[in-house]
Amino acid sequence: MHQIKTICVCGAGTMGMGIAQLCVQSGYKTLLYDINEDMLESSKVIIQGSWESLLVKEKISKEALIEFNNRLSYTSNINECKSDLVIEAIVEKATAKIDLFRQLTEINPINTLFVSNTSSISINLIAGKLEDPFRFAGMHFFNPATYMKLVEIVKADQTSDMLIKMLQEVASRMGKVAVICKDSPGFIVNRVARHYYLESLQLLEQGKADIETIDQVLEATGFKMGAFRLMDLIGIDINYAVSQHIWEGLGKPVRLKPSSIQDQKIILKKLGKKTGEGFYKYYK
Repeated sequence: MHQIKTICVCGAGTMGMGIAQLCVQSGYKTLLYDINEDMLESSKVIIQGSWESLLVKEKISKEALIEFNNRLSYTSNINECKSDLVIEAIVEKATAKIDLFRQLTEINPINTLFVSNTSSISINLIAGKLEDPFRFAGMHFFNPATYMKLVEIVKADQTSDMLIKMLQEVASRMGKVAVICKDSPGFIVNRVARHYYLESLQLLEQGKADIETIDQVLEATGFKMGAFRLMDLIGIDINYAVSQHIWEGLGKPVRLKPSSIQDQKIILKKLGKKTGEGFYKYYK
């Protein structure tokens, strides 16, 4: 396997554009792909705004800003998605991810490496549908990807040790703390964190306390963000999907049953910050 110099990030949503920005800032020539051109344009505006803010705060130089822009390109044409490493960050649906990886495998050379940023879908499940599962793994970043230090590198049964080593090197270059884990429902962080969300939702559902009080107590005890603020930041739909995957993957234990409160929010399309309202209201 060869040295990674170019990275293609598939999916220009919150996570995808954050990962793409991180790749660029880490010195990689980066391509951001999304089938939705409006999403690409929105990502371009947000990334540029982030860099200009860093420039104003004198955290980067004008020269660095020019270099960043020269290293980042955008496309809605999947046939242009050719690189040393592909990072997938699209919708949390296994069928969509598998279909994308199959397309990407056809247009890329045999030494291209593939990873999924999925937060809960089985890496073995995806790998089992691919022609070369040895060059596939999970690489789970946390939001916002440009700031959160942790990244989970998830090894499927057939993932090569060389790929894991190369992903560790990429993570290190990005300034991340990488933890290696085997594929299991929720990996490490999301499995441990389920109770943070579910117990908070249960307190609300039982009328024990309101949203603001629960968040205030959690933040007062040392958490940087209360459960409801964090769900709004992540996206209630994404957080709920993770809960579903973990609950089902572990045999539907009662203690991990997803909350109907989140389900109702999704039906009403109140998904958090990205829609302007979730558990809290946001003004753009």
